[in-house]
Amino acid sequence: MSAYRFVPSPLELTTDAPWRPLDRAVLRWTLGHGGSPLLAKMAAWASYADGEGDTALPLSGDGPGRHGMPRPDAEALAALRTEPLVGDGHVPTPYVIDADDRFYLWRNHAHEVAVANAVRTRRAAAVPTSADEALIDTLFHGDRSDAVQRQREAVAAVAGRRLFVLTGGPGTGKTTTVLRMLLALQWQAAGATLSIQVAAPTGKAAQRLVQSLRQGKQALAAQLDEGWSSALAAIPDSEALTLHRLLGYDPRRNRFTCDAAHPLAADVVVVDEASMVDLAMLRALLDAVRPEATLVLVGDADQLTSVAAGSVLMDLVSAFEADPRGDLVRLEHSFRAERQLVPINRAVREGDGCALREAMDAASEDARWREVADAAALRRALAAWCEPLAALPIRPELPPRDEANTEARAAIAVQGLRALAQRQLLSALREDGFGALALNGWIEQRLKQLWSVPPDRSWYAGRAVLVTRNDYAARLYNGDVGLCLAEPDGSLRVWFETVDEHGRASARSFAPGTLPPHEGGFAITVHKSQGSEYDLAAVLLPPDPEHRLLSRQLLYTGLSRARRQVELWGTGEAVAAALDRPVQRAGGLAARLLREDGGG
Repeated sequence: MSAYRFVPSPLELTTDAPWRPLDRAVLRWTLGHGGSPLLAKMAAWASYADGEGDTALPLSGDGPGRHGMPRPDAEALAALRTEPLVGDGHVPTPYVIDADDRFYLWRNHAHEVAVANAVRTRRAAAVPTSADEALIDTLFHGDRSDAVQRQREAVAAVAGRRLFVLTGGPGTGKTTTVLRMLLALQWQAAGATLSIQVAAPTGKAAQRLVQSLRQGKQALAAQLDEGWSSALAAIPDSEALTLHRLLGYDPRRNRFTCDAAHPLAADVVVVDEASMVDLAMLRALLDAVRPEATLVLVGDADQLTSVAAGSVLMDLVSAFEADPRGDLVRLEHSFRAERQLVPINRAVREGDGCALREAMDAASEDARWREVADAAALRRALAAWCEPLAALPIRPELPPRDEANTEARAAIAVQGLRALAQRQLLSALREDGFGALALNGWIEQRLKQLWSVPPDRSWYAGRAVLVTRNDYAARLYNGDVGLCLAEPDGSLRVWFETVDEHGRASARSFAPGTLPPHEGGFAITVHKSQGSEYDLAAVLLPPDPEHRLLSRQLLYTGLSRARRQVELWGTGEAVAAALDRPVQRAGGLAARLLREDGGG
């Protein structure tokens, strides 16, 4: 038992800082372990900033003052450096102030230094091979047009790399480029069959990845000769692995079974939706991938960053662009037939409000801006939204449950789930009247009216649900969307899309009472939508332009979920505020990646 005790300090605990109970506990711990009131406050701010996604607090230059934290003067900074609980990162201490005057919790500093060193080591270990133009031509069927030039560069550059980053917006062909990269690596393996693992941060993103790989393999198989069949077969497309499953997460010990001492056996590891990867997860991934293996990170660097601390894909892209070595390719050409939404996404990505208005006007048949400034306007928008939603074929009749009907039942469920993905309402918030939870409640009540379902019935045919916690035993993961369907006998089952043993789209069903924690799926947060696409996506912003969640990345992520049509629900002030606020998380990874020593 520790001999230290918590020391109550009314001065610090009654401050108007927006600290959480955890942050105040850090303050008390620091005081109880001999830290000064100044350090205790700084530690509480660092804990709060960690919860907001920062890995460090800048104490000098233009950075101080984040989240309302008072700016320390030179005397306070000098005093902090002399605290026994504060170090420079070379030996473990609870808190670190680095050479660039960034204040860290120890774990974030350790993660950042480890990631920077691992990335620098992998970049330095690259032995790029000269591109075989004949091979590239074969994989691209002789296409040398400007549209595929960046894709060709990526396929040509990946060989011999230990780390490769592929970034690009929606519809730019990231998955098809990855497929050709993997085929090129297989071809260059001189007859050996490479072991390939693919994964994504969430179950939904992982499922969509294997579906995209399967579809891409089928398309390439029809275009390549039989000599490529074994290479295509080596690319996995039947199991959707989350990063937690890939690395063998053990919840009892809160650690991964795969690490530097017990690495993954794979020769190539591909991680999709890398913008959702946080700093701690990237460290675990880099530890687990063998030094001689190739790690490919794929994602849209302009999307929302991870929920936990760090903005690693953004930092990697920034550092690789500042120090180009051929291990980063940014795809820019959109291959979608419905390219009318491309200027909308580009305008948001660039933070250009005028261009956004012009792009939405130009795509008026497929893009709509609805002013939603208050609760009454929101109810009107929801009422208009629910009518076509209720008309979707998301309540199909299932044949009886017997062995002869197994495949037919699964196919019907898949069709219902695909129909559900035609329309999705995305909210910036989860809580309050403009949040996903309240929106779901309103939508479900309206659908019950339209479908003549008793208003007090929780489960009914056509209900959409969103899994909110991983259940490894059931193979259901955070972000998975299910659809409740009625059996011929009136009982209800919730269906989730999956992949069968032959790599084909299928579905599994569960009794409602056996599901892991879940909530309604008719409206979800923009964060939860990452890794998904919808024929029509409507993005709802809170009317308060000062709301802290409004950001350019949030708006871009939401709008770019739309494949064919998009609606923007919000005031001009809220949209302008979002465009003016690019997410810039505080931390030192990008700068550390460009330093020769990488640490400190």
